[in-house]
Amino acid sequence: MMPSRFSDTLFQLIHSLEKAEKRNFKLYIKRSSGNEDLKIIELFDALDKLHEYDEPLLLKKLPSIKKPQLSNIKVHLYKQLLASLRLLKSTESIDLQLNEQLDYARILYNKGLYLQSLKILEKLKETAKEHYKYNFLTQVISWEKKIETLHITRSIQDRATLLSAEAVEVNTRVDTVIRMSNLALQLYSMYLKNGHARNEKDEKSVIKFFAVNLPSNSHKQTGFYERLYLYQSFCWYAFIRQDFLMYYRYAQKWVNIFNEQPLMIKVETGYYIKGLHNLLNAHFDLRNFSGFEITLQEFKKFAAGDIANKHDNHRIQTFVYISSATINQHFMLGTFAEGLKMVPDLEEKLEEYGLYLDTHRLLVFNYKIANLYFGSGKYGMAIDYLQKIINGNAELRNDLQCYARLLHLMAHYELGNFEIIDSLIKSVYRYMAKMENLTVVEEAMFKFLRNSFHVPRSKVKSELETFLQSIKQLEKNRFQTRSFAYLDIISWVESKVYNTSLSDVIKEKYEATKKRHYTAEH
Repeated sequence: MMPSRFSDTLFQLIHSLEKAEKRNFKLYIKRSSGNEDLKIIELFDALDKLHEYDEPLLLKKLPSIKKPQLSNIKVHLYKQLLASLRLLKSTESIDLQLNEQLDYARILYNKGLYLQSLKILEKLKETAKEHYKYNFLTQVISWEKKIETLHITRSIQDRATLLSAEAVEVNTRVDTVIRMSNLALQLYSMYLKNGHARNEKDEKSVIKFFAVNLPSNSHKQTGFYERLYLYQSFCWYAFIRQDFLMYYRYAQKWVNIFNEQPLMIKVETGYYIKGLHNLLNAHFDLRNFSGFEITLQEFKKFAAGDIANKHDNHRIQTFVYISSATINQHFMLGTFAEGLKMVPDLEEKLEEYGLYLDTHRLLVFNYKIANLYFGSGKYGMAIDYLQKIINGNAELRNDLQCYARLLHLMAHYELGNFEIIDSLIKSVYRYMAKMENLTVVEEAMFKFLRNSFHVPRSKVKSELETFLQSIKQLEKNRFQTRSFAYLDIISWVESKVYNTSLSDVIKEKYEATKKRHYTAEH
């Protein structure tokens, strides 16, 4: 959950400002010297110095502002802050630039200078088309039609016909983009709530939803946004169904359209960042070590550049996704202890960015950190992080909630806390059954854990070997791969059977895979 100290919206906005933005606001506001403006500067300075929002303390520090006045002055300050930011940031955003020019066209029109207004609108159309801003184009064409209808402009004879045809074409494109973006958003929402498809029933439901909502002409689209949302939709569709090869192909297509049109990286930076994140996830799911490393280096290079650092939002996104990918790389290589070195800095940054991070993102990081501790043999610390998920928001990511409980159970098993294991097995089993989250792998896991209490310690290895054989057969089953994506159960069991560390088992697999790839290439 978002920390309570960020509960006031004005406080949030002020504490999100950089030094240059604060300085710009002061210059902007001091151009006028009204009494109200002097009060908002006092309020701004007081809020800037507070570490958490505390209204009684705030009023104590501002004797010139009475409690009944505070609400109105806060609203006024909020508006002035946004106005100063709009002026400062207008050159950094194509959307802000377009809207600013449209405002100028409206002002000129209202002054009766409709020919000058038309000139601006004509230039606006070219810029909007260049950046695929079809939603914006509808507003521009609407204004052009209004001027042509109300005034004799002496423009070209077939102007009305051209504008009408243009409006129809733009509206058709906007409709397609809306339908494609709706599908991408609904699929992503479906994944956030439930995670991967658990069985054929889940998969059939997703396939049906996708078939009904995918526009029939979607593959024929050539526009940037149409293709972007098409590739996003296929990414989520494949990811939910655990078709990781399809997921990889469409994540690569997603990144490729930005590489084909580099101008759009600046326009839709957030989507470019998200595309790289998904491509890294796809390489991780396929254990494509070399592809993962190449994409990660590409992402890090981008994160160090100007575009990624122009806005807080993009800087934080790149931090979150690169941190997540770096942890995933430690999982792939079995370097858990090395991965733990990044935890203190990571937690410091998560605290610093607490204002911007959602609950889902924090849940995922807690789960990943818990896995690093588990893989390093620090089971008590793993339990501490898993408790944050188990005691947190249970409405998000049912699958993550389930696997946190299963890993929690495994950590207690490793610690030899057998007096509570039996009750834990029952409670975790009940929870996962209730969530309809039990795969054959988990069923086998619970069976092994129950049986291992009732056999002599000398025979536990034999039970482990039987368990290993049963789950190895499920490794290629698509509906069981979800278990292995969240928990490398096979490697864990192998570490028990071969009496070695989980880290060493994974490292050995990585080296063997690398050797196979080298042999195949040479």
